[in-house]
Amino acid sequence: MRTYRNRTAVLVSAATAALALSLTACGGDDGGTKSAGPTDRTASAASSTSTTPVARSGDKEQGGETQSGGEGAAEQSGGKSQGQGASQQGDGQGESAQSGSGTKAAKAGTPLCTAKGLKITAERQDGPPYTHLTLSAKNTSGASCEMKEYPHIHFLDNARGIVPPVAKSKPASPVVLEPGQSAYVAVRMSEGGRKENTETVKEFTVTLKANGGGMAVVKSPVAEGLSVNPQKWATGYWTTELRNGADEF
Repeated sequence: MRTYRNRTAVLVSAATAALALSLTACGGDDGGTKSAGPTDRTASAASSTSTTPVARSGDKEQGGETQSGGEGAAEQSGGKSQGQGASQQGDGQGESAQSGSGTKAAKAGTPLCTAKGLKITAERQDGPPYTHLTLSAKNTSGASCEMKEYPHIHFLDNARGIVPPVAKSKPASPVVLEPGQSAYVAVRMSEGGRKENTETVKEFTVTLKANGGGMAVVKSPVAEGLSVNPQKWATGYWTTELRNGADEF
């Protein structure tokens, strides 16, 4: 009997509890205040809990962006440095170009040598037979001047023509004479053969046609005169010194 009563009591208590829970649920649906309070607090707590990690994650991301921004600043700084370096280099190149232009302008501005500002003389080269002559043109003008191309030499009358130039003798750079400096030309008069048909001249003319004209009369370096062969004569170009090979013909 006691056991039955106890079971009955337990069943009654369970029914009562179920009824109370049912009434509570119904009351929450009607008022919405009692059940909503704990639910809101729970949701708020959950929201607060979930917001904190998000904020921290955001902080980390912002920190990462700050670091990336630092790298950007470094790149900008590097870009400025490179830009400044390129600018300085460009300025240097500009200065070099201006300097080069100044040098070219100085050469272009050098006046041409004239017959009046030169002392032209002749000297036989080693022999006998004396087949070659060396012409010297000394700058007596008191200023720098440029000698162009080759001399126009007339050994005989003008109808016989000028002595032709030898192309290999042409110098690679302009020939500029300082005051007192001389330019030289090698001249072949003949081949020195015994049966060679030659003519004797005691003076001849040198015209600086490439320098704008002007003529000088040059006397033979020897009293007996110079033996020349119109079929074999040739002249080199003006140069500051006679060169092996280029002035050998």
